[in-house]
Amino acid sequence: MNKWPKVNYKEEGMREGMQIEDANISVDDKIELLDALSETGLKQIVIGSFVSPKWTPQMERIDEIVSRFNVNPDVTYTALALNSRGVERAKAYSPPLTIERDGYPRLGVHMCDVFVRRNTNRTQMQEMERWPQVVAQAQELSIKEAGIGTNASWGSNFLGEFPVDNLMDMLERQHSMWDEVGIEVRSCSMGDPMSHCTPAKVEESVYRVKEKWPEINHIRLHLHNGRNMAIASAYAAMRTLGPDDTLDLDGTIGGFGGCPYCGNGRATGMAPSEDLLHMMEDMGIETGVDIDKLIECVWMAERVMGRELYGHVSKAGPRPKRIEQLYNIDMPFVETTESAKHFMKGPEAYEGGLYPYSEPITSPYRDRIDKGLPAYDPAGGDYPWKQDWFPAKN
Repeated sequence: MNKWPKVNYKEEGMREGMQIEDANISVDDKIELLDALSETGLKQIVIGSFVSPKWTPQMERIDEIVSRFNVNPDVTYTALALNSRGVERAKAYSPPLTIERDGYPRLGVHMCDVFVRRNTNRTQMQEMERWPQVVAQAQELSIKEAGIGTNASWGSNFLGEFPVDNLMDMLERQHSMWDEVGIEVRSCSMGDPMSHCTPAKVEESVYRVKEKWPEINHIRLHLHNGRNMAIASAYAAMRTLGPDDTLDLDGTIGGFGGCPYCGNGRATGMAPSEDLLHMMEDMGIETGVDIDKLIECVWMAERVMGRELYGHVSKAGPRPKRIEQLYNIDMPFVETTESAKHFMKGPEAYEGGLYPYSEPITSPYRDRIDKGLPAYDPAGGDYPWKQDWFPAKN
């Protein structure tokens, strides 16, 4: 039985999701969605970005959003700010915003020089030029622990795949600079803006980081889902880490989101929050999130966007576990995603569906469950193993 790491989950739909959508989505709709997200049990929500509306017009009215939404004191609200001007704008709204600061002074770099040029109009070389300054500032502040990190960690749409060996070489160079000044490295961040993560690569990367530097007990992953690998990759990381480790993960309701710089647009996506958190709950990792409320947020976002989003739990529903959640065994055909919403909307969702059965569906197994018994007794029990109709008996 796995002993999982502590997982910190951050909901990015209002930022990572909205930044690629229609700029004309109303502020009222965004506030309604943010307020609903605030009541789901999510602990961390990114509400948007303080960036230039010239390049990200979807965030032009963030000041109105942060001024008008209903603050839940149990939620930490943050916003992305890419430069000092953005940070100053965000400070005007703190509180309710928490100005997000990395817990560690961190050396970071994009493995893909092309992406960083397209995204921030800088070069990989310019990113590296800051490393000595970051180290010097940490020394001046008598910092004892630091971080290392990469973005576009496993591959690029412009340069191709990066072997994990390349990633480790880059992290080792960063680690050596902290080693030279006697500052211990405790955190490692790996980002994936162009959806090149795979479970095998993420598992190998996390394993090798932990093997080489066992004192690193904080891993941060920002995984995009353009090739449907984000959830599997997050699971691979959870399998690799232990209970003394902390794993930071991000996702968006419905899995929407995108990047205009990576070449995949809205197809970039992220792990759908409802799918990833549903998986974590089944693994025994307590999230504190009400999945039903989160699903309602997905449906709200779909109404706002005018199309279906990419998640699955919002369409098929969570796995039914309690008797009252089990489906009606005598329901008619359920063929559309709208009629499948009976898991929350009830029988009216499939009313009028094709009913091909000459007699109502019954089942002795369901009768047992309705009486509070298990469908199957354990091995050695009576049902169904010792029934007259069971052909093979011990």
